[in-house]
Amino acid sequence: MGDTRRRAVVAVGVTALVAPLTLALGTAPAQAASCTTTAGPYQKQVEKFLGRPVDGKQSTADCQAIQAFQNKHGIRPNIGYAGPITWGVMDLMLKQRAVGTNPNKNGACPVNKGRIACVNLTLQLSWIQDGSRLVYGPVPVRTGRDGYETRTGLKKIYWRNIDHVSTIYDVPMPYSQFFDGGQAFHQAGLSMWNPPGSHGCVNMTTTAAKKYWSLLKNGDDVYVYGRKPGT
Repeated sequence: MGDTRRRAVVAVGVTALVAPLTLALGTAPAQAASCTTTAGPYQKQVEKFLGRPVDGKQSTADCQAIQAFQNKHGIRPNIGYAGPITWGVMDLMLKQRAVGTNPNKNGACPVNKGRIACVNLTLQLSWIQDGSRLVYGPVPVRTGRDGYETRTGLKKIYWRNIDHVSTIYDVPMPYSQFFDGGQAFHQAGLSMWNPPGSHGCVNMTTTAAKKYWSLLKNGDDVYVYGRKPGT
C-alpha cells in the first residue's frame, strides 16, 4: 500500500488488503474440493442460514450448498463442512443485516466533526455521516487480520491515489484514500467476507470505493473503532 516515492512521508505501517503499505488480496480460489459427509458443529445454524431443512444431518445437498457459499467467499477448507469459520462469516452477515440504516445508533462515531467516515471493526461495516445524518452506507468492509489490525482512533485522509499499486504486494489498489501510515480505504477484488482479512487496509467493493472517492477529500476525518472478530 505504501508508495516507494512517499516512504519518507508515509509511515509505511503494515496494512494489507486494505492498508496503505500494500494490500494483500487473499489467495486465489482453489478448485472445488470433495464434499464431506460429516456434519459440522454448526450444522443446524448453517442449514437455517442457507434455507436448507434444519435437521442437523449432513446431506449431499447440504454439503453442496455449504461448499458453494465457501467458494463464493474464499473460505478454506471448502469441503462443505459447517465449521466455526463458515458459521462465523454467516453470523457476521446476520449481525450486519440487523444494523439496517442506523449504523451509529449507539453514537460511537463522532457526530461533532461534520463529514466523517466511520469504520466499525466489530461489525466490519463502514459508512459516511455528516453530523448525525447518514450520507452513505453502511457497507461491508474487510479490515486487518490478526497481527495486521487496522489501527483504531480518529484520523484524517492525507493522500489519495485513484490508480495506486502496492509496492509490497505488487497488486492494484484502486481508489486508495490513505488515513493512517499506509492504511487506506481501497477497492479489493474479492469477497468482503473473505477470511482472515487484509493486512491493515479497509477493503471495499468497487461500488463502495468509488462512492467514498466521490464523497471524501484530503483532510476529512476517519474514525475507526471496535475490534475485528478473530483479532
